[in-house]
Amino acid sequence: MAGASISIDYEFNDQRIIDALKRLERAGADMEPAFMDIGESLLNSHRDRWDQQVSPDGEAWEPLSEKYRARKKKNKDKILVLEGFTRDTLSYNSFNDGLELGTNRTEKGFPFPIAHQLGSEKNNLPARPFLGLSEADEQMIMDTLEDHFDLALRG
Repeated sequence: MAGASISIDYEFNDQRIIDALKRLERAGADMEPAFMDIGESLLNSHRDRWDQQVSPDGEAWEPLSEKYRARKKKNKDKILVLEGFTRDTLSYNSFNDGLELGTNRTEKGFPFPIAHQLGSEKNNLPARPFLGLSEADEQMIMDTLEDHFDLALRG
């Protein structure tokens, strides 16, 4: 049979790929640095929204009732602000495998933040959500995770 043929022998050194995958695996096993960055950013966005008196989706909190405003001694025009303590108790805990953000504030045993987050018919409180993720928060989380793994890939 007439014709031509070419034979090519190529040896592929996959060590760079193996090393990159190992770095990705280590980065995935130690997510705490990324979660710490996310926690700090979420604290800032939650405090900013608290100051703006809006929920994570940007909706203004329901105004105070006239009856309550009349007897409120301080910050009469501010919602969820009497002394300003609850806003400043927002905190986060980061771990290798997760992140918690919230507040442990209670007032005389009453879970004040939960009642405001979800509302309380018993206490005649409308829901004024302050915990949650906005679209910008979600994008920040994705960007932070991308940066975390990108850094690992670059070694």
